[in-house]
Amino acid sequence: MSKPALSFPPDLQLKAQGPGLGLKAAIFDVDGVLTDGRIYIGEAGEAFKAFSTLDGHGLKLLAEGGITPLIITGRDSPAVRRRVADLGLKHAVYGAKDKLAVAQPLLQQLGLQWHEVAAMGDDWPDLPLMTRAGFACAPSQAHAEVKAVAHHVTAAAGGHGAARECCDLLLMAKGCYAELLNSHLQTLDGGAA
Repeated sequence: MSKPALSFPPDLQLKAQGPGLGLKAAIFDVDGVLTDGRIYIGEAGEAFKAFSTLDGHGLKLLAEGGITPLIITGRDSPAVRRRVADLGLKHAVYGAKDKLAVAQPLLQQLGLQWHEVAAMGDDWPDLPLMTRAGFACAPSQAHAEVKAVAHHVTAAAGGHGAARECCDLLLMAKGCYAELLNSHLQTLDGGAA
């Protein structure tokens, strides 16, 4: 069993556990959280977005650790839909003008209360989710008002590992980070890497 190199302060891990019996889901914005926030627009419309593979693997690990990743984004694009599909994420809402209005029924459908949910956003449309969530996280380049309500502001910027940092923190707080790490140190045939 390998000891993780990554660590977070104990008081931050306690906050990241959320109140009550712990967090069961985490909501992520896309532009500015899973991307760097820049939007490339060509003659035919939005051409592409850049996503971090660190963030993508973090979302997969979150699901493996029993915390359901949820995507709620104000924009809709083929690039975002493709990335969500490639990651195998089951719950996503695209083109949400009012993120709270779409989050409420999604949480009800999943049988979740706000205190069981983390939220990560970077701008004002994310504030209603972050202020209700049991734990709120913001990337380093987030707007000042968003950073002010976040329990944790990541060292990494959006699109450059910020979501992964949030995922790692949530997994560490839940107590399953080391187990997930060690499972990745095994080869597919069960031997050590």
